[in-house]
Amino acid sequence: MSEDDINTEEYPTEIHDYLAAFEKSLASVDKMLKTMMSVSRNELLQKLEPLEQAKMDLVSVYTLNSMFWVYLATQGINPKEHPVKQELERIRTYMNKVKEIADKKKASKLDKGAASRFVRNALWEPNAENENTSKTPAKGKKRK
Repeated sequence: MSEDDINTEEYPTEIHDYLAAFEKSLASVDKMLKTMMSVSRNELLQKLEPLEQAKMDLVSVYTLNSMFWVYLATQGINPKEHPVKQELERIRTYMNKVKEIADKKKASKLDKGAASRFVRNALWEPNAENENTSKTPAKGKKRK
């Protein structure tokens, strides 16, 4: 018997593809964690702007709690009934706040000077010639 035969006998064949994808995902996470851990946190944070620091912290905390969620599920504990669920919701709230701040930062700003010039020039102003012609009385019949 080969190693593949032994492995497929231990679990239903229907989930083989799912397990293979899960193993590939774990390898990807492991690679990312090794890359992240190779640089000290302080060194990494010094290179980032405050908003980027907040994003990195939130993603790190969210990832850690998500992994704990998976751990609980593998241990037969329902993570939906565990306090980790509230923690994940709290982190999502902060992620949304950071996203709003980032969106506001990207939003275009109103140039008040340019807007006032635009409005001023868009309004019709009578010129001097029109004023003179409208103020002179029309020549008409004189009454006696």
